[in-house]
Amino acid sequence: MSGRDVGGRVVLITGAAGGLGAALCRRYAAAGARIAAMDLDAQKLDALVAALRASGAEALALPADITDPVACTAAVVKTLEHFGALDGLINNAGISHRSLLQDTDPEVIRRVMEVNFFAAANLTRDALSHIVARRGFIVAISSVAGFAPLTGRTGYAASKHALHGFFDSLRSEVEGAGVGVTLVCPSFIRTGIGTAATDGGGAPVSSPRITTGGESTPEEIAERVFAAVAAGRWLLLPDATARKAWWLSRLAPGLYARIMKRRVGAEFSGLP
Repeated sequence: MSGRDVGGRVVLITGAAGGLGAALCRRYAAAGARIAAMDLDAQKLDALVAALRASGAEALALPADITDPVACTAAVVKTLEHFGALDGLINNAGISHRSLLQDTDPEVIRRVMEVNFFAAANLTRDALSHIVARRGFIVAISSVAGFAPLTGRTGYAASKHALHGFFDSLRSEVEGAGVGVTLVCPSFIRTGIGTAATDGGGAPVSSPRITTGGESTPEEIAERVFAAVAAGRWLLLPDATARKAWWLSRLAPGLYARIMKRRVGAEFSGLP
């Protein structure tokens, strides 16, 4: 599916209750899409869906734990039962950690991988045949950490790198059927994921994160995602910091690593 005409199309969006997910729901709803919104936070999800409906959009709340494969399957089934079709999937749900590997419990890395990678893989597989039948689209919200190193986020970076291998390979399987697959790699978005990250033991981190550039608003990124999907783009680097990181990490990877470590690594004690 290409072009900006998504009127009547059904789009399933994960991590929908806040931040970028909510902005994506509003952007696609404004274009006439019917929204299946999936999130763990049922209360915030209900508020979002109520607001979408008040604006005239058709919307369905899917409260669920995305790391549960049974819940992923059920979300697709409920979407099909409610709307009768599924045209697009935006894998947006994600979590992070902020801790050096030596200070990180293996279970924290496992949890990050479950949310950021395995949940997206499971949900995509469940939705795939329906999206292929509609010549629809699939989006994965990755990060600059999906193509470059990020100090103090080993598990997070691993999960985002995994998304690239998965969805770039999937594209080769489904593009001949008219299905678009887009990877989105923002740098910093004003969503709260940084302050909602866990430390190495799994506890919430209260201190603000250090960024290497300005923060985009969720609405700005949602608009750029919408345009990139409509244009059939494979990769979206939606902000200046992401574009600089892409080219510098490829042309001068050593320099990129030193700059990133100096800026982001400043928040970690004990870093050599």
